[in-house]
Amino acid sequence: MNKKILVVDDEIGIRESLQKILNKEGFSVVTASNGDEAFKVIRQGGVDLLITDIRMAGMDGVELLKVCKSVSPFTEVIVITGYASVDTAVDSMKQGAYDYITKPFKKADILKAVNKAIEKQILTMDNIRMKERIEAFESGPLIESSSPRMRSIMELVRQVAPSQATVLILGGSGTGKEVIADMIHQLSPRGTRPMVKVNCAAIPETLIESELFGYEKGAFTGAAARKEGRFEAADKASIFLDEIGEVPQAVQVKLLRILQEGNFERLGSNKTIHTDTRIIAATNKDLPAMVKEGLFREDLYWRLNVITIKLPRLSERKEDVPNLVQHFINRFSKKNAKDINGIESKAMELLLSYEWPGNVRELENVMERCVVLDRDGIIGADDLPRELARCSAKMAESVTIPLGTPLEEVERILMEETLKRTGGDKGLASKLLGISTRTLYRKMDRKED
Repeated sequence: MNKKILVVDDEIGIRESLQKILNKEGFSVVTASNGDEAFKVIRQGGVDLLITDIRMAGMDGVELLKVCKSVSPFTEVIVITGYASVDTAVDSMKQGAYDYITKPFKKADILKAVNKAIEKQILTMDNIRMKERIEAFESGPLIESSSPRMRSIMELVRQVAPSQATVLILGGSGTGKEVIADMIHQLSPRGTRPMVKVNCAAIPETLIESELFGYEKGAFTGAAARKEGRFEAADKASIFLDEIGEVPQAVQVKLLRILQEGNFERLGSNKTIHTDTRIIAATNKDLPAMVKEGLFREDLYWRLNVITIKLPRLSERKEDVPNLVQHFINRFSKKNAKDINGIESKAMELLLSYEWPGNVRELENVMERCVVLDRDGIIGADDLPRELARCSAKMAESVTIPLGTPLEEVERILMEETLKRTGGDKGLASKLLGISTRTLYRKMDRKED
């Protein structure tokens, strides 16, 4: 256990005894003979637990406790006291000590108090890191989504993340499946460890089993040494199986066993290995249809389908385009040391009218190109790829209205389609329709009546 403990006592015998006991348990132990010496160690940082005698010359244990908490508030403190000073020890707990032990102490009592204090310190630090990760994600464009559908997805992510449940993420290419998987992992208790990512579509069928589960030396031609698989690497963490629909059926059987029991064997071995791994899977394929066609195991599908998150296409949440555009401008400006001051309204109109077949990933690529090639600090319509502008213009003119449609209905269709193309932006829609915003509101209110 890589935890640092500082032992402070003016009796060398007690210092050495505690150091010996704690070193045997795997702790890193440093000692000090008085409060002033101990405080110097604390100020250097990295002390997880302070064990200090109450009665010492100079700075006593209570004073040391106070200054320790002032400079290192997350360091836990255990005080050592004689039977005659128990009241002082209790008072020290009011000052922030976790526990106290009395002299003469027993090894079992020391270890019990230390292990509990360390557990509390680990939990405290994990909670702090969790809060930091949540705050970091909540400043991102997905969390700040204007789309009700995306907001409900973000709320589901927050609910699901702390659990151990398997998650299946569905959505087209570029909709952000990996981003959601990252969020689930980072906001979970496993987020202190790196998530292992596997693109199942990028690994040949003949190699995917050995990649996931590992192999022993001599398991097949070319297996010159034993290799651990991705599931072993993901122990106590999460594994992201992207494009799960591409996994061959022979491997699907092993995945099912891991989901059921957490067990597997390396290729060429009979030794069962247990892994504590959370599975997050994703696909842009229709798994129920694959089940019906016999291409995907039904029992594996239901094991994966504990929590399902279905991501909408960008064209289904165009109200998020402005936020995403600004996010990508900020990111790529910083990355490329460019000073971009904004985007022209005409350029934003084109971005809003485009259907984005490549979803968020396509938008990201377009904005990176615009930032890199920009010369005047303002992204304009001329900075956009020509094919995007052409497609946007074509789509903007492609509303079809059957002959014989009443004029009132034509007006309603035009307003609704324009609002849809602008992501609900009534100001922009009114400009495209050539009417005032007030007139648009009045006509929409009349239609709703």
